[in-house]
Amino acid sequence: MTEQRVPKKRGRPRGVSDSRERIIAAAVDEFGEHGYDGSTIRSIATRADVDSALVHHYFGTKADLFAEAVGIPLRPDIDVPAIVAGPRDAVGERLVRYVLEAFEQPDIRRRGVMLIRTAIGSRLTTPLLAGFLARELIGKIAKSIGVADADLRATLVASQIGGLLLTRYVLKLAPIATASVDDIVSHVGPTVQRYLFE
Repeated sequence: MTEQRVPKKRGRPRGVSDSRERIIAAAVDEFGEHGYDGSTIRSIATRADVDSALVHHYFGTKADLFAEAVGIPLRPDIDVPAIVAGPRDAVGERLVRYVLEAFEQPDIRRRGVMLIRTAIGSRLTTPLLAGFLARELIGKIAKSIGVADADLRATLVASQIGGLLLTRYVLKLAPIATASVDDIVSHVGPTVQRYLFE
């Protein structure tokens, strides 16, 4: 006699379940082994022994699940494309202000600094974060600005913002560490604007 497999039930399980925690654990393992681009909702669901629909139910998209699993304190993949899609004359200033005002919040700053330090010092985390940023942020900015060298321009913006965060919040170099958000926006915003559109 052959053993019959019981098919997995679709949707959300009834009663108390550890499915959400299993999905997070599976996502951490899957992202760690295969990177952001190499991981799929289906592969994470298989590893967690749940249906793919349940992953979508709890977390939505792969980007949402990654942000939850890694502990990303901001969702630039959601917020930044809307900023870039706004009036073009001050996109650079709006981008810099968005990031700085978020990092001025203690909880976001604490988690953001931890993520930056981890990404810099870990062979596993660096490509993982780079894959997420390349696909979910830089790619979306490039598509939004719609110019010939959009990928390069979007990457230059990421390097400027990343360097700013590293200098102000991780290295804490004076006087940039103590300058007001308005002062930094007035100096860095035009550079980001030039990277994007000039």
